[in-house]
Amino acid sequence: MSPTSLALLPALMGLGYLCGSWLGSLTVCRLAGVGDPRYAGSRNPGFSNVLRLHGMPLALATLALDAGKGMPVLWLSMLLGLPPWAQGLVGLAVLLGHSYPLWHRFRGGKAVASAFGVLLVLVPPVALLCALCWALLAWRVRTAAVASLSSALLAPLLSLWLAPDYALVVTGFALLVLARHFWNLRRLRSGDEPGL
Repeated sequence: MSPTSLALLPALMGLGYLCGSWLGSLTVCRLAGVGDPRYAGSRNPGFSNVLRLHGMPLALATLALDAGKGMPVLWLSMLLGLPPWAQGLVGLAVLLGHSYPLWHRFRGGKAVASAFGVLLVLVPPVALLCALCWALLAWRVRTAAVASLSSALLAPLLSLWLAPDYALVVTGFALLVLARHFWNLRRLRSGDEPGL
């Protein structure tokens, strides 16, 4: 990595965080004239809660925005020739922005859709296989948290196999997603986790 690219890394991470801080569900729900998902259902501003509250069209719009919002800055980091670890830091900044958004008093989502978007740029086969795992489990068990947790656990293993240069950064993404699901794990143990 050139010194110029290295010098740009903090700026790219900052830009990634700011992009991540834009919560797609709030824009979608506001444009549709429906309620803020942070104050209903599971109170999570993400795909699953929007699906429960407002149906598939708005949920898919939320998924597209949350997955796509970090892609431009990631493409830029690749264009500048940043190595995998540096690209991973930019991706992690996007996920941190979504989880702890500056614009919304640091009350964000679980970063699942955003992680899918980051993986889709950095390691497309891993992203697609994790998405397939998520969809199959969500259909089978009807619980988004189970699908998300399983996909997060699968992602580092797939990276070791398909993209070993990115395995460490993908493990970091997975750990963040798992940490963001702490309360879901408690509800799953008590049987109180809402279904889809």
